[in-house]
Amino acid sequence: MKAWWRSRTLHDRLSLLVAGAVAAAVLLVSAGAWVLVAQIQQRRIDAGLLADARTIAENPWQWLQSQGVRPSPGGKEIGPCWQILNPAGDVVGGSATRLPVSAAAVSIATTGHSEVQEEITLGPGEYLMLTVPIDGGGAVQVGVDPNPDKRVLALFAALLAAGCAAGIAGAAVLGRAVARAGLAPVDKLTEAVEDVAVTMDLTRPIEVSGEDEIARLGRSVNAMLTAIDASRRAQRALVEDAGHELRTPLTSIRTNVELLLQVERQPEIAHRLPPEEKVKLLHDLDAQVRELATLTTELVELSREETSRETVEQVDLAEVVTAALDRVRIRVPGIVFDTDLEPATVVGRPGELERMAVNVLDNAAKWSPPGGTVVTRLRDGVLTVADNGPGIAEEDLPHVFNRFYRAAEARSMPGSGLGLAIVAQTAAAHGGTVKAGPNEPNGTIMTIALGRVYATASAPR
Repeated sequence: MKAWWRSRTLHDRLSLLVAGAVAAAVLLVSAGAWVLVAQIQQRRIDAGLLADARTIAENPWQWLQSQGVRPSPGGKEIGPCWQILNPAGDVVGGSATRLPVSAAAVSIATTGHSEVQEEITLGPGEYLMLTVPIDGGGAVQVGVDPNPDKRVLALFAALLAAGCAAGIAGAAVLGRAVARAGLAPVDKLTEAVEDVAVTMDLTRPIEVSGEDEIARLGRSVNAMLTAIDASRRAQRALVEDAGHELRTPLTSIRTNVELLLQVERQPEIAHRLPPEEKVKLLHDLDAQVRELATLTTELVELSREETSRETVEQVDLAEVVTAALDRVRIRVPGIVFDTDLEPATVVGRPGELERMAVNVLDNAAKWSPPGGTVVTRLRDGVLTVADNGPGIAEEDLPHVFNRFYRAAEARSMPGSGLGLAIVAQTAAAHGGTVKAGPNEPNGTIMTIALGRVYATASAPR
């Protein structure tokens, strides 16, 4: 049943739901109406029996004298059948149609117990019989034929069934119309999305009108298309920038390798490349390969997808920065690191945060003069890294966190122009910001403020 239901279209399911709801309502109302009418008829029969029996019981001898027979033109008795029992339980008179004297009726006549209603067989049909006591002894029995009322109920049930069938058929038609009208905006939205999937045109938004749920879905789809388009543009820009940046070291490596191969293939020209020049060339190749490896690693870090990231957890930012400092100290032994870190808990990805700290510290160490000092502070969850190098020109400050951007002074130094871009991306991914500014009297200070930072005393457990 579930498989069949899932295989239906949304139009079919909505039509069936509407038809089923209307059918259930129609059946419930019809059943309730039939039960109510049946109860009303039964109460009317019971009330009529009781009224007739008490009327006779109030003056039974007068009824015996008249015998209470009301002949109809066809010679049949009209109205209820009745008879009177004496205190011994014997029939002393009544209508032309005699009623059976049951044990309960005898008991009421002899003892005066309260009335009893019974179903009896009288001739070819079923009757209802009520026995009530008479003051001073004896009883009155009254019987009535319920079949006319049953026939009315049967006719009423047939009419209700016909009405239900018509109502359910109408509900099916109505359900189809409701499904078609209600899902028209969904069909329109589906066609628009399918058109985008075919044309791959992410710049054309889907037309949205109204404030209902479908309109909200349309606006969400437009927002998603905008995000996808921005992501695609960013990927294209990354590929183009990466291709441009990779071309330079690759060209240099290829030129040097071709020169070395030419010397190896033609020994007669080996004198043109002295040993010291050859050693220098090999060192250049090693540096270029290292730069290419660094650039490739940073490109991978920069373009990493969200689904491949670490799990978010609570980490001590001071411990992350300490680990980054240990890594940087090994690479730049000639730099002094002045460190003062207060514990602070941050919600984030430890590996990315450490990579961010390493890039900032590497950048500060690279620009510091030999024997210079890099001052690192962590206060209230805000990390500052200051160097005493030449600083960043004012016109370059707005661009230092862009991908592959390198100031004129930095182009002669090793680097890819991606380190600070990774810092900015990581800070943004953790709900924070990073900014660069001048450090007095000279140098640069980087300030990183992350979101969801807690003091150690108030950090959530």
